[in-house]
Amino acid sequence: MTLDVETPPRPELSTGVAADEYDDAEVQGDEYRRAELADALDAGAWEDAFGQWAAESSLDADQWAIVTDLDLISEFDFFWDSFAGRVGYHAPGLPEDWREREIHPDIDSWGTVSGINAGLTEFGQVVCEVLAEDYIDWEAEEVDAGDLPDF
Repeated sequence: MTLDVETPPRPELSTGVAADEYDDAEVQGDEYRRAELADALDAGAWEDAFGQWAAESSLDADQWAIVTDLDLISEFDFFWDSFAGRVGYHAPGLPEDWREREIHPDIDSWGTVSGINAGLTEFGQVVCEVLAEDYIDWEAEEVDAGDLPDF
């Protein structure tokens, strides 16, 4: 299915949050490189990733309207996991107590909630893949000890 909507503005990356504080992220490093990731997102990674994801998204227009009404995209965070050598992410999601909290009038079932949560998780993964494959090459910055001159 294709989701035919405009690319939303990219989120501000949460510089004040240690990535290991997220329940949905396994992070062992502490060099998050958010400013560099933000630059890569601005250089086209955000639009590229959104286009790829939207072309195959399982979300429909009604679910996307809920995402935008609740401004969930602004809650994404992307960070470098220096220990694992990969881009990590935190994807927003609708809470399990959505019914009690009455967070949006158009949320009417667990199917809607799980569909939105799964779609946002898939989007986060696509963003990470686009960043890693097309926009960052931080492994190339590492110096091999064998390349150092002899003194």
